[in-house]
Amino acid sequence: MTQLAEAAAAALPEDGTAGALAGRIWRPDVEGPSVVAIREDGVYDVSQAFPTMRDLCEADDPAAALKAYAGERVGALDTLLANTPPERRDAARPWFLAPVDLQAIKAAGVTFAVSMLERVIEERARGNPDAAATIRAEVQRLIGDDLAKLKPGSPQAMALKEVLVEQGAWSQYLEVGIGPDAEIFTKAPPMAAVGTAMDAGLHPKSVWNNPEPEVVVVVASTGRIVGATLGNDVNLRDFEGRSALLLSKAKDNNASTAIGPFIRFFDDTFSLDDVRQTTVTLTVEGPDGFRLEGSSSIARISRDPADLVAEMINPNHQYPDGAVLFLGTMFAPIEDRDEPGQGFTHKVGDIVTIAAPQLGRLVNRMRHSPDCEPWSFGAGALMRNLAKRGLL
Repeated sequence: MTQLAEAAAAALPEDGTAGALAGRIWRPDVEGPSVVAIREDGVYDVSQAFPTMRDLCEADDPAAALKAYAGERVGALDTLLANTPPERRDAARPWFLAPVDLQAIKAAGVTFAVSMLERVIEERARGNPDAAATIRAEVQRLIGDDLAKLKPGSPQAMALKEVLVEQGAWSQYLEVGIGPDAEIFTKAPPMAAVGTAMDAGLHPKSVWNNPEPEVVVVVASTGRIVGATLGNDVNLRDFEGRSALLLSKAKDNNASTAIGPFIRFFDDTFSLDDVRQTTVTLTVEGPDGFRLEGSSSIARISRDPADLVAEMINPNHQYPDGAVLFLGTMFAPIEDRDEPGQGFTHKVGDIVTIAAPQLGRLVNRMRHSPDCEPWSFGAGALMRNLAKRGLL
């Protein structure tokens, strides 16, 4: 078993299959994807009742609907996980995909004080990691490093803004970090995300980048939050640091959005309050023997998850197929990997593990985007496949 497959094998939450867990797999026998339920005795195809994950998320009670439908057993969880890594896949057998399909893939930025400071540093460094350490010290001297108790948009936050403007220290990242409006951006098109045990992509021209371990909430078209999963909002610090107008190139590259392993729907075992208390851990294991560990606690977020969702989906911003929202991260790796002062950046072959007790483990290997599996199966292909299978 490869390192990637071995790391992905422990995908389940700490309480196993006690919750309502749903995923998506590729079924070679039908030449398309299926929505599946993850149960104690295996993986069950439920696509006859829910042709898309969007359909399941639109149910009045997705957890109850998933548990009520028997479905067709397609195999053991460990067997499908072991067949997912591209380099060892048997194309005649099923493998896992990202657990979302038609939903818009959105992300909230600068939702934690620590990551806000790092974005200010990126902006001032203009994408140059050599300048980051000096600028980090200057920024922390001006505004400190603990703004977690400062409510965005509050009179206190606006008073701080006035002071920083007078000192010439104001930034577009501070504007969305403590201002009245959150940063909500499109991370990737629907159907573009990769799942656990798959390769995740880095733009080959990036020399300063990092993982962003996040909770991803799952939202129905009505704006109701129905569940959660994990995500890696891979970020190119050099691209975005040069200009915020390069955000799409910094964020949306082939395979640069990783989501999974499964969606856990809200029920009596898991709720939005559990999301609010979730701590997400990160481990990076490099082919050079380098190891990085970190964590991000949703309890320290500056904007409540429900408030972020309300800014994403509302009468001004509507998503008839629902959406998923990355909640942001407080983790910003600054540990030197190679040269002093250069900070952290990925190397091809890094194994990134993002985990949370109630959501399981999302594991990906980092490669350059053009070397990852090409994205060729989009919404049009999905509709044609579902129609051919008699599911529409």
